[in-house]
This record gives sequence, C-alpha cells and structure tokens, in this order.
Amino acid sequence: MKKFILLISVICCCSMLSAQELFVFTEPASNMPAKSLGLKYTGKFIEGYHTNALEQRHMLEVMLGLNKKWLVHLSTTISDMYSYPAVQWESFRAYGKYRFYSNDEIHKHLRAAAFLEASYSVNEPFYDEISMEGDQSGVRGGIIVTQLIHKLALSTTLSLSEVLQPERWTEGPSPYNYQSFNYSFSSGYLLFPRKYKSFKQTNFNLYLEFLGSSNLDKNQYYLDMAPAIQFIFNSNTKLNFGYRFQLYGNMHRMATSLYEVSIDGTFLNALKSKRK
Repeated sequence: MKKFILLISVICCCSMLSAQELFVFTEPASNMPAKSLGLKYTGKFIEGYHTNALEQRHMLEVMLGLNKKWLVHLSTTISDMYSYPAVQWESFRAYGKYRFYSNDEIHKHLRAAAFLEASYSVNEPFYDEISMEGDQSGVRGGIIVTQLIHKLALSTTLSLSEVLQPERWTEGPSPYNYQSFNYSFSSGYLLFPRKYKSFKQTNFNLYLEFLGSSNLDKNQYYLDMAPAIQFIFNSNTKLNFGYRFQLYGNMHRMATSLYEVSIDGTFLNALKSKRK
C-alpha cells in the first residue's frame, strides 16, 4: 500500500510541477523519474527543396532515467529525405544528460544540466545546416538551464556541434560546414487543467520555441520559430504537434519549415531490479 501511494505521489508531482517543461523541439534540464523507461515515436514532414514533394523522417527512441541525475536516449531514424522516393534506414544516435544543479521549491525550480550526444549517419554532407538527428555523423555537447515558475517554464540551451565524417579531412578546401554554435530559447505554459483533482486529468500545454544556429566555418546562420501544442494523458503519455519555420537566415537548408508529430509513454520503475 505504501509503495502504491508513493507511486501515485510521484506521478502527480511529475504532472503538476513539470508538465509544461516537456518541450517539443528541445530537452529541458530536468530528467525523467529515476528507474523509468520511455518509448517515443517522432515523425517529421517537409516539402522537399529539390523534389517539391512531401518528404518524411521517422524516429524511434528509447529513453532511460537511470537516476535523478542521469538520463540516456538511444534512437534510430528512417527517411526518404536523402533517397526520395525510397525510404531507407539512415542513422543511430546516443544522447546522455547529467543534471548537475537543482534548486527546488514548491511549484518552482531552477535546474541546470550538461549533455553530450553522438550520431552516425549514412548520409553524405550536402546542406549547410548541421544536425545530429539523421543528417550527419558527429558529436554535440552543451548546457541546458530550465526555470519553472508555477505554470510557466522557461529554458535555454547552448551547444557546439562537430561533424566527424571523412570529407572533413580530405585535402583542399571543403564546400561543407563542420562546426556550429547552436542556441535555443523555449517557453511552455500549462493551460489546462486550471486546478488538479486527479493525476488522470488531461494536461494541455502551449509551447513557443526559438532555435538558431551559426556555422563557425563560414558566415552562415538561421533562426527558427516553433509553436507547438501538447496533450498529456494519465500523466504518462504525451501527444505533440508542432510547426517549425525559419524567421531569417542565409544557409542552404533541406527545408525552411517542417511539421512534427510525436507520441511517447513513460513506464515508472521499469528499470528497478527485483528483490530476491
């Protein structure tokens, strides 16, 4: 009975205190509950720059909350963005995040985390934009700071990306970019429910995120805006809809706008070892 009450308390705390910082396009500094397992599907859809057709990328992701400080993601993608109209497997990515600071109060907290991710992609460099989500092989590392104030969550991420593909070390000048500085600012607001009565209540969150990048090899940059909505069911299943589009920039990108839909579920205590 005590374990059941504790489990319900954990779910309610996650739902009430941090629902609005489960951003759609970026990661917060907060982690999943310890010993939890998450499964996620993400679909991205664009109008192809060269094909003028709807191109797609599908990502399957496993998320592991090892403890209150460590989080690990493992994901893979299939896409037709580099092989249209054929859909093919294209990449694998590993992501790790360490939360090194936390100042928690009732309905309020400030958290900071460092992260590192590495990706392998079969795609060859073609566009100016650097991305570890299927486009290039490389590494990215940075810091995240997230502030929660009652129903409002604010977060910023700063990172550096390095492309590690053979073309980088060929002789002569390269037409591609291999280094970028990335930045984002995200906000989320819990619109419903107005008052919590049960962890089974559906949450409705509004998000507005700004995502930018500047290449360090050349004077190229972009800034995107990404509004999104989110539904959370039974405090453990999230359904997201987002639209990302460029405000300004001078990069040659695969697309300057995309639609994203994702769904994921969290299983508490899934990684807890059974007592003998």
